[in-house]
Amino acid sequence: MNTLNIHQIRELLPHRYPMLLVDRVLDWEAGKKITAIKNVTANEEFFNGHFPNHPVMPGVLIIEALAQTAAIFAFMSADSKLDKDAVVYFATIDSARFKRPVEPGDQLVMEAELVRSSRGMWKFRTKGMVDGQLAVEAELMCAIRGGVVAQKVEA
Repeated sequence: MNTLNIHQIRELLPHRYPMLLVDRVLDWEAGKKITAIKNVTANEEFFNGHFPNHPVMPGVLIIEALAQTAAIFAFMSADSKLDKDAVVYFATIDSARFKRPVEPGDQLVMEAELVRSSRGMWKFRTKGMVDGQLAVEAELMCAIRGGVVAQKVEA
């Protein structure tokens, strides 16, 4: 099982509080799939305004959490070693469907499965689950931009 803790995630992603939305990678297989979690707490700043009497995680932030999960996967699966300035940008979001709200106390289990990659463009089929129920699904396309240091050498 390949896991990453928050310190390892911070080495891969440029995001920091309050925009870092992946707490742990539970498992990943290069070129195939990644599973990560976001622990949603009542202390999240966005709950102050979305919505004060019925807090719900904004859909755009759920999609961002899925994209960060996919970005970690892209960095871990890249054919080349990327420099510290490499960034993954959104290119498209397709077929996004929200099936249930994500609320304080939920653990959002996120999966990103590689559909295809070519010349720095990566397409993923993603989903987020809460308590075994589908909360969101979407297809995301991302682009890696930044310098390539060297070809990866497999041990």
